[in-house]
Amino acid sequence: MKLLEYEAKRIFETAGIPVPRTGGVITKAAQLPAALRRAGKGPWVLKAQVLAGGRGKAGGVKLVKTPAEAREAAKAMLGMKIATHQTHGSALSVREVLVDQASKIAREIYLSVVLDRREACPVVIASAEGGMQIEELAKSRPEAILRERVDSVRGMEPFQARRLAFRLGVPVSELGSFVRLVSALVRLFVDLDASLVEVNPLILTAEGRLLAIDGKIVVDDNALFRHKELSARKDPEATALEREAKKVGINYIGLDGNIGCMVNGAGLAMGTMDTVALAGGTPANFLDVGGGATAEQVAAAFRIILKDPKVRTILINIFGGIMRCDVIAQGVLEAVKKVKLSVPLVVRLEGTNVAEGRELLRRSGLRMEQAESLWDAAQKAVSAAAR
Repeated sequence: MKLLEYEAKRIFETAGIPVPRTGGVITKAAQLPAALRRAGKGPWVLKAQVLAGGRGKAGGVKLVKTPAEAREAAKAMLGMKIATHQTHGSALSVREVLVDQASKIAREIYLSVVLDRREACPVVIASAEGGMQIEELAKSRPEAILRERVDSVRGMEPFQARRLAFRLGVPVSELGSFVRLVSALVRLFVDLDASLVEVNPLILTAEGRLLAIDGKIVVDDNALFRHKELSARKDPEATALEREAKKVGINYIGLDGNIGCMVNGAGLAMGTMDTVALAGGTPANFLDVGGGATAEQVAAAFRIILKDPKVRTILINIFGGIMRCDVIAQGVLEAVKKVKLSVPLVVRLEGTNVAEGRELLRRSGLRMEQAESLWDAAQKAVSAAAR
């Protein structure tokens, strides 16, 4: 789950990380005057709240000096479409704009905490060249990237934070502030079960203060049961179908193809999608009903897949490991009876009691094709979708 900038900065503030004075988020231009008053004396910065980097180049960040300038910028920004190098050719609609007091920037620093999978621990990544795309900097000047691995139990040790500060050229007067800030970022990373906590840029103001003027937090979806306040929020990236699937406990991500896939297990789902692509088709979704799916969940999965107007056929690929194939087949049949199936259906079962499961499907009289293997199923699904 990715948090918007203003959500990340709220969390930073509660953790003691200094952020600019803010007027909050507006969703319509009429809310701007109150936001400007809350933000204090100008100039101000208006920032489109979308989950994509490179907003500034796309017109999503504006520095304004007067209320009149702010009003024009807000009107132009609300409702605009933003396409950046991170939106993969599509455009995001701007529904919220953050209003912050502008800061006088003397220096910019990049700072983040990510997971080092090889060492199985958090790692602080920093660079004295903040404000840049860190991926590009890592390619062109890898020596400019600093790394400090951290014990996830003890957190950031003061000597590690001081070592990082010296290498970044943080002024001695701000050394204590920097140590507290980096330590707080690491605590947030661990406490939130995050995969990324990023400040880009962390600035030194003209007055010599450290300030996090932008923020990004990505939380592991699998840990959201421990963070009720985050799981209850509306995910701005999720579609209506993805939100519906989440309510019934199904992992679903919509894609651009026309073959709806229903699979049990994330790895098998990805393998199924790859096989469909190898057979010349394009999957319409990633859908994992899980190892213990009930007939109600399978029926819900059918309904979700069929709500996608692009779907021309449905491919079910189920491995009977945790559940027996005959139980799975019975669940599929009950689900199909509850749902008006308007597209061809291809079913591939494998695993425990597979013969019994296939026989149940054969005797059902329902219009479907059975497949002996995943490759056979993919080819049949691609052929059905082309008809």
